[in-house]
Amino acid sequence: MSISVIKRSLLSLGILATTVSLAACGSKSSNQGSTKLASNQKIGLSTTAEITSLDLSKIYDTTSFIQIDQTFEGLYRYDANGNVEPALATKTKISKDGKTYTINIRHNAKWSNGDPVTAKDFVYSWQRAVNPKTASQYTYLFDNVKNADAIVNGKLSPNKLGVKANGKYQLKVQLARPTTYFKMVMARETLYPLDQKVVEKYGKKYGTSSKYTVYNGPFKNVGWTGINDSWKLVKNNQYWDKKAVKLSQINYTVAKSPSTAYNLFQSGKLDLISLVGEQAKQLGKSKDAVKRPLAATEYLQYNQRKGVFKNRNLRLAFSLALNRSQLVNKVMQNGSIVSKGFVPTDFAKNPKTGEDFAKEAYVPGTVDHDATKAKQYYKKALSQLGKKNLTIKLLSADDDQTKDVIEFIQGQLQETLPGLKVESSSIPFASMLAKASAGNFEVNFTGWSADFADPISFLSQFTSNNPENSGKWSSQAFDQAIKDSNNKDANNATKRWQDLINAEKILATDQGITPIYQANGIDLVNPKLKGVVHDRINGHYDYRTAYLTK
Repeated sequence: MSISVIKRSLLSLGILATTVSLAACGSKSSNQGSTKLASNQKIGLSTTAEITSLDLSKIYDTTSFIQIDQTFEGLYRYDANGNVEPALATKTKISKDGKTYTINIRHNAKWSNGDPVTAKDFVYSWQRAVNPKTASQYTYLFDNVKNADAIVNGKLSPNKLGVKANGKYQLKVQLARPTTYFKMVMARETLYPLDQKVVEKYGKKYGTSSKYTVYNGPFKNVGWTGINDSWKLVKNNQYWDKKAVKLSQINYTVAKSPSTAYNLFQSGKLDLISLVGEQAKQLGKSKDAVKRPLAATEYLQYNQRKGVFKNRNLRLAFSLALNRSQLVNKVMQNGSIVSKGFVPTDFAKNPKTGEDFAKEAYVPGTVDHDATKAKQYYKKALSQLGKKNLTIKLLSADDDQTKDVIEFIQGQLQETLPGLKVESSSIPFASMLAKASAGNFEVNFTGWSADFADPISFLSQFTSNNPENSGKWSSQAFDQAIKDSNNKDANNATKRWQDLINAEKILATDQGITPIYQANGIDLVNPKLKGVVHDRINGHYDYRTAYLTK
């Protein structure tokens, strides 16, 4: 997912997944004390970036995903241990060949306008997502659904997708191949339902503001105009499980500066903030601090459509010029760790040996700081490019933590590589993503968090035709390894694992992207705030069961 700031995205499963434990909101000490509900169940939260959309077929950033998590609901959701549990699904039957899912849907679910939530709403949503006209960046989530690839590539009509409604409350899904992690996929936001009547009523306006959206989750979004930096989530009284929802209101504000967020927390206007830099160093051991491991990788992507970054030696020079340990330990100081590759550490384990994926797939000399070799690669690159020096532009988001990282990267590259000038362009997150997606960049600092706990959730985005592959890096060998993992080796855990290991090694060796660090964090939490679930795989927060104590 287009993480993080990250392009972000979720999980814990399957055949390759590692078992993960998710931290509930609050430290051990903050969970002690009163359990009686406070009379005022309103909390304040912040984000570092604006909402880009409330259209679940089109969103691609963490802020928007977290809003969708609170205001919509799908067939499944993730529990506190990262496993899936039924949400709107009441019963699921899987055929012996693993290719047909028959799912019964609860009868008492409604949209916030009173319309019933039916199987047809899922069929409409899924068909809309894979329709090329929608331009969803998450069509890869449907890769294993029958006919999805052909539809995405404009070769079949969306109504040929392998999903249909059997009556009002039963959904039948036909897969092209067995997919052991498919329930995890169905818990993703892009596979949530949509009220067709409302989407068609508002047309292009749908999801562009609170009033042009209808909700079936525990909360409704109120007050977002499409451009403002504050809004509210209010309890949705049409939600089928409204008795489980204790919070009456969540007040959101965009706070790009950590100091602004901390001041708002100190004044009681925010109940949870993320700590970075000096804040993390000074407050990280507070009794109200909570560590947040995250399966997310921040990286540099290079525009390889044309220009100097088609040169592999230049990409390797950039990677080896960076002292990642210094970045995470001296600059960030929030628990983030150095990347071994694109797939994070402690994310997935070999189904046969238990070896960590990141360790097994690590390629020496691709992400290690080595100034001498960096200079050698750079010299070769300049010779091959017929240049004596270079000026490149580095695109990024404009939140404070990202600015600190960019300043570090800029400094290290210029200090290590003679004759290199790095010009940085820090712009609002939504604008940065739009420019990157359109290919309007040379180098882009961005990130990705998991959609579900399987390496394919990371690696598939760099296949040649994936819309998330904004830099257009392309490798036939990489594409084939991913294809094999999804097809001929799909039911062979050992062979599938090796396919994915090979794919990671190809990506690293060619330096299709340059992984920088694995994004971990620390939150400061109001000790009276309980019941928040944080997913360490994708970094999303779930406030459905959150509440304030006295």
